[in-house]
Amino acid sequence: MPFETFVSPARGRPQIWRLVLGLVICVLAMVLWLAALFGLLVLVIGQQEALGLLEGMAEPTTPRATLLLLATFVGMALGPIVAVKLLHRRRVGSLIGRRGRTVRHFLVALGTTGAIYGLTLAVWTVQFDGEPNLPPDLWLTLLPLALLGVLIQTGAEELLFRGYLLQQLAARFATPLIYMLVPSLLFGMLHFDPATMGANAWAVVGSTAFFGLIAADLTVVTGTIGAAWGLHFANNVVALLLISTKGTITGLALFLTPYAADEVTITGPLLMADLALVSLVWGVLRFALRP
Repeated sequence: MPFETFVSPARGRPQIWRLVLGLVICVLAMVLWLAALFGLLVLVIGQQEALGLLEGMAEPTTPRATLLLLATFVGMALGPIVAVKLLHRRRVGSLIGRRGRTVRHFLVALGTTGAIYGLTLAVWTVQFDGEPNLPPDLWLTLLPLALLGVLIQTGAEELLFRGYLLQQLAARFATPLIYMLVPSLLFGMLHFDPATMGANAWAVVGSTAFFGLIAADLTVVTGTIGAAWGLHFANNVVALLLISTKGTITGLALFLTPYAADEVTITGPLLMADLALVSLVWGVLRFALRP
């Protein structure tokens, strides 16, 4: 079974205290990386400019602020890497699954999600007009860095939630209600932002947790984080680099939506449509990547 192969490296040291301590290490890694990033910025551009950039991450509407925000996720990736080495005495590669399968699953999920989302965007443009954001020449210049940033951001979240957390919980508990649901709920809560989302805040948490549950299921079915990562990467490329919702992370987007994230009458139904879309992608990927 692919999933048993994926979880087996975590069975050597499955104690909950190790997982809790590992999560503490993850938080410390994020804090220390942010501090190191700030220190580097101070050396390069000065303290005032560095403080301004950090403040800009709260509302990432410029390319620099958005790229910096994406760079902070290196710390999230470092946390599980350090935890599995120090506390669980296993290879870092065991967090992703077999390398060849992981790459193949990533590419299949990326292509499938990109194709389905592309058709959906065509339908979206019938009802809405995207508003220009970045000039096309600047957008193209920044695109390689932006893609790398989204790859890091999504990869870090997959390493933590579908890699480290899911594996260690599955090694300790037999029920999917724990090893699939707990990481998905934590993933959803990570996106709780009432200042930006307004009355939609809990709906966004719910839809993000649902996305996490689908990513967890793909991981269980395939035995790698490749499919979940490919789905996540394609989703965020569309949401961050192509058409961003006003009031969210818009600094690298080519277009903006004509509505803001907290406009419940518009974004509420669109959230439901997103759930249906992700479910469709999940069904196709489950069929395509079945063992």
